[in-house]
Amino acid sequence: MSFGDILEDVGGMGKFQIIQVLLLVTPTIFLSCHNMLQNFVAAVPDHHCQVRLEVNGSSPANTTTTLQAEELLRAFIPLDRNQQPEQCRVYSSPQWHLLDPNATWRNTTEYDTQICTDGWTYDRSQFETTIVTEWDLVCAWKHLKWISQSIYMAGLLIGAILLGRLSDKYGRRTLLLWSHFQLAVCGMCASFSSSYFLFCFWRFLCGMAVSGITLNGICLQMEWIPTRFRIPVSLINGCLYTLGQLQLAGLAYGIRDWRWFQFTVSIPFFIFFLYSWWFPESARLLILDDKADVALKQLRRVAKLNGKEAEGEKLTAAILKSKMETEHLGTKNKHSVLDLFRTLVVRKIACCTMLIWFATSLAYYGLAIDLQGFGVDIYLIQLIFGAVDIPAKTLGFVSMTLIGRRFTQGITLILAGSIILANTIVPKELQALRTSFAAVGKGCLAASFACCYLYSGELYPTVVRQTGMGLVSTMARMGAMIAPVIRMSGDYVSFLPLIIYGGVPVIAGVAAFSLPETRKTPLPETIKEIENSLPQQ
Repeated sequence: MSFGDILEDVGGMGKFQIIQVLLLVTPTIFLSCHNMLQNFVAAVPDHHCQVRLEVNGSSPANTTTTLQAEELLRAFIPLDRNQQPEQCRVYSSPQWHLLDPNATWRNTTEYDTQICTDGWTYDRSQFETTIVTEWDLVCAWKHLKWISQSIYMAGLLIGAILLGRLSDKYGRRTLLLWSHFQLAVCGMCASFSSSYFLFCFWRFLCGMAVSGITLNGICLQMEWIPTRFRIPVSLINGCLYTLGQLQLAGLAYGIRDWRWFQFTVSIPFFIFFLYSWWFPESARLLILDDKADVALKQLRRVAKLNGKEAEGEKLTAAILKSKMETEHLGTKNKHSVLDLFRTLVVRKIACCTMLIWFATSLAYYGLAIDLQGFGVDIYLIQLIFGAVDIPAKTLGFVSMTLIGRRFTQGITLILAGSIILANTIVPKELQALRTSFAAVGKGCLAASFACCYLYSGELYPTVVRQTGMGLVSTMARMGAMIAPVIRMSGDYVSFLPLIIYGGVPVIAGVAAFSLPETRKTPLPETIKEIENSLPQQ
């Protein structure tokens, strides 16, 4: 007997489960906004050195009244190699002779130039303010834009490690409540940050909270619904994450000030915090923690909501303990991360799945966090990048169901990597083609992500499944954290980021084909069982 039998006794997928799932998945819409927020709050508008139109009276008489400011820039701002105004340099002294209509606007090699000394002037037609315009994160400081995203991703990593373990000790509901409150407060504080360093600090705490909401929300869903409904609920989570990306484009288009934008995507978590008090703690966790009496109260409450009050009254603490006896004994023989590497087959599964999760996350966020790099309207491409996930995940689900997990995992990664690599040879002038390739590549990675969760969970034996999933989840967050750092290398070798974002998934896709197929096979329970059943894998 297992906890699944208890759930069926109190209503299976009843009214309570439906309400709980709907309330738990709703925050997912705004979680994706926080993950992709960088594209808009850290957008870099067109800019050039701020100049004084009159320098110590050296300007020609009546110049400022007879010429437009844009024309005056000819005397102050040199051109770069693309014949566009330099963003980071200014003439050491005004070149007034260039105001002659017959003169040519020269490049930086013709006259002495220097770095900007009076700040920058930004084009505010598309973005009223961003953290870039707020704290001048351009030129010598441009890398700070990417570092802020890496710090947020580091928060996701630390949150997954810390809050995941604390939830086993203090409960899913408690940590979910705290995470909702933390994200609401820290998100608001980030919107009022007075410095770049404070902004990064609050965003780090936001990242931790996002991990806490994701992990504990999924745990509460999975531990209160019957096994046969877990895949459909996972698909609902994936679809709402995609919906959040579509919503992000609309919110960003309507709110052009980064502070109000940050505030807007954070304030709903106060609402989520308030209604999360309604959730019961995981009865399964309570029983395993020797709190059967508390679990009994929760189960009777659920049974009443599901119209199974009579069945709930039949339950006793002794019945709960007896039905969970096998799982209770399993918790006393806990396994560590080291058990994933002691034997041949499980070690191979661990190494391959770690690579798969790392590669998928690295490439996914590598593409998703630099929408400006495609040279098209940022709101349109956010909409495209969000919409492409829907058919991609649908095809991935069909492939997993009809063909198999191994094929789906391997082919989505290889296709994604190949498409990203192909973009390195597409001329920058063909923006539509480059954008199409990137969108298809991101769609393949979205399908790979959808497969990751199911496939990895089926590969690991029950006794180390949670440990294995925690390990691969950590690798995914490491990939997301490194992605912005790799993007910085493009300032030195323009094609290097795409080579890395494309090459790593191809390698991971090849590795995926060395794993065993799990379609229509029972879940392995012990390490010994999987070693004996797959001696050649």
